[in-house]
Amino acid sequence: MQDETRSDSYNPGDSDTHSRDAQRFPRLTGEMAERVAAYGKVERVAAGTLLFERGQRGADFFLVLEGGIEIIDLDSEGLPRTLTTHTRHQFTGELDHFNQRKILVSGLTMVDSQLVRLSRDHFRRLVSGETDIGEIIMRAFILRRVSLIQQGIGGVVLVGPGHGADTLRLERFLVRNGYPHRLIDTDADPTAAGLLDTFEIQPHLFPVVVFPDHQMLMNPATAELADSLGLTESIEPGHVYDVAVVGAGPAGLAAAVYAASEGLDTIVIEGMAPGGQAGTSSKIENYLGFPTGISGQALAGRAQIQAQKFGAHLAISRNVTQLHCASQPYCLELDGGQRVSARAVVVATGARYRKLDVPNYGKYEGQGIHYAATPMEGKLCGGEEVIVVGGGNSAGQAAVFLSRIATHVHMLVRGTGLAATMSAYLIHRIEQSPRITLHTETEIVGLDGDDRLQRVMWRSRRDGASETHAIANVFVMVGAEPNTDWLQGCLVLDPKGFVVTGADLDGTAVSSPFATSRPGIFAVGDVRCGSVKRVASGVGEGSVVIQAVHRFLSPDAG
Repeated sequence: MQDETRSDSYNPGDSDTHSRDAQRFPRLTGEMAERVAAYGKVERVAAGTLLFERGQRGADFFLVLEGGIEIIDLDSEGLPRTLTTHTRHQFTGELDHFNQRKILVSGLTMVDSQLVRLSRDHFRRLVSGETDIGEIIMRAFILRRVSLIQQGIGGVVLVGPGHGADTLRLERFLVRNGYPHRLIDTDADPTAAGLLDTFEIQPHLFPVVVFPDHQMLMNPATAELADSLGLTESIEPGHVYDVAVVGAGPAGLAAAVYAASEGLDTIVIEGMAPGGQAGTSSKIENYLGFPTGISGQALAGRAQIQAQKFGAHLAISRNVTQLHCASQPYCLELDGGQRVSARAVVVATGARYRKLDVPNYGKYEGQGIHYAATPMEGKLCGGEEVIVVGGGNSAGQAAVFLSRIATHVHMLVRGTGLAATMSAYLIHRIEQSPRITLHTETEIVGLDGDDRLQRVMWRSRRDGASETHAIANVFVMVGAEPNTDWLQGCLVLDPKGFVVTGADLDGTAVSSPFATSRPGIFAVGDVRCGSVKRVASGVGEGSVVIQAVHRFLSPDAG
């Protein structure tokens, strides 16, 4: 855990530097240590005492008064190794102290020690009650997670072909959830053969996830991987939350932050990872307060931590399959049969990109056809030409990002230009880039290859002329289909499937522009009919809707 990063968000794309050791492993002042002690209890602990262990949930927080605590994980041989040692007035922990996920490392006393122990509840009180100490702890925890990710410490090894659809699926899940891992590409990595012999892994079992204790999962489903990693928080049967936020894109995360910070018992349910479509953007440059831009994943990572800091629960890798809305509290049925009850529901499930109607399209999804352009996808495109399909901001951001990696980017749009659908700053960059060619009134008509995409044919809608290019990666970012299948029969939807809200509900008196046809159910962000499909507007809607939630939960409060 000795490498550093310039970012305060767990974004694996950030650069390394050793300049922030003092922030990653800070030493509190004596006066601060006294304040921390007031929230917990002081203990004398013998040398060699195991304080917490990898895989444990809800581990205690420790501050060293005397002695020291070694932080340990397992190396590639399954043997313990010391990552760092906390001494006088230093503290243990990283981001999993803000949730109930399984922790990634173990800690034990190196000598007889005097420690301050804080339970999870007392730790939360410390962070919220002592804001200056809370800020130091928060920054340290974020930087520690970044270091774990960058070095693959405390995580897992993913073994499989780097371009394989299931390898990419699992790696995308690990990356977007900020889980440390190392990829061994069996098509390119010379160390793969030795690993295959060591673990007796047969190629037909790829991809394989190898844990530090050498347990393995063979091509697991995403939910199975999340459960095995301990990323899925347990849901207490029979518990009724004040508000359930369905979807962890910008709108949903904003709703969670404001709901939890205002004392509402909040759960966020997300099928993949925090960020939604915005989480797949390489850089958002027109979001207020970030003049140099911020990646969608970094923005989502910060928002997720913020929501958990205030006590929101996050249930990831679980899709809501049905909303039982005939009675209150409302019941949300999840993948696997779990159920969540809530007095109010915020629908923030956003939209997904449309698929192209082209032969062989399904065959190459995940094996040449992508719906995100992040550093993970970018590494597949070095030294090659690529295609970006779409004329919106997401497509523009992808084209600009990929132009720094690929030899050339062909941007295909069905319309006559970009002015009606894309921000001016992106249009200017596309026009100025010698590595991006815009093909207007053009569409893909053919896809070909073996197990992976190898050739793409496109055709001009103006004159019918066709071209075939040796291209192995196509980024599809066209249109928007709302994620509302689970709402059928409960809410009024428009003909395209978006949730109808507010004044658009004919003849229905509502107290909020985000109110739906059911009392206590609200919709925000891209899933809402008539919404502005921008990150900032989604964040605004998510924050404002909580006022309406409060009014519904406590009507006498006004």
